[in-house]
Amino acid sequence: MNSATMLENQLKYVNKAFWRNPASAFFTFAFPLMFLVIFTSLLGHHSIVISPGHTIDISTYYVASMAAYAVISACYNNIAIGLAIQRDSGVLKRTRGTPIPSGIYILGRLIHAVFVAVILVAITATYGKLFYHSSLPTGSSLLEFLVMLFVGALTFCSLGFAITCVIPNADAAPAVVNASILPLLFLSGVFIPITSTAPSWLLWIARIFPVRHFTLGMDAGFTGATFNWMDVVIVAAWGIGGFVVSSRFFTWEPKR
Repeated sequence: MNSATMLENQLKYVNKAFWRNPASAFFTFAFPLMFLVIFTSLLGHHSIVISPGHTIDISTYYVASMAAYAVISACYNNIAIGLAIQRDSGVLKRTRGTPIPSGIYILGRLIHAVFVAVILVAITATYGKLFYHSSLPTGSSLLEFLVMLFVGALTFCSLGFAITCVIPNADAAPAVVNASILPLLFLSGVFIPITSTAPSWLLWIARIFPVRHFTLGMDAGFTGATFNWMDVVIVAAWGIGGFVVSSRFFTWEPKR
């Protein structure tokens, strides 16, 4: 059996495992739309200034932000928690003993996560267009948006693998993952828009991590804000860092 066939079979297995857990699959798809409805309902349909002379409706802002959140949830949260559970139950150890190469298994998880992330972004964008009349990426901004989308998805997959290195067991997985990402979602303007009145230290901390840069890149596609390629570089650098950590410390056996 060649590598392409093994990868195809692995993708089928990962996809079946994902949909055979309907609760996880449902909330993976429901959370971005649920948060979109909640935030736009609470904050109304007023306009916000995202840069000097550039004003958009807050619903458009949240469509972009929830698209970014959808990618992070599918690629970071799901991979990290799923791997921790499989490692603790011995699934990863048994998989390592099969003829499937480790790289094929990891690549299958990564491709499936990116696939789910793209579907989530498409659903969120369509929902925003239909119910909030938000703008969508077009022309040159579409290319920039797609580059950030795929770089960000791969980066958060890489970081999802990396964070498993510090998760002690399956029970601790949700707590560790949420503790590592939730503060950054607030600091980076995903849940609450960051205005010019925000403390400078908050903006300084947010710029260290990839969530802020990824969110800015995704926002630019929807809002028409200036796209900064340095955001892509910083996000990619975090992805490389996650790959290095995973290569060095990732373990297939349960931690005891």
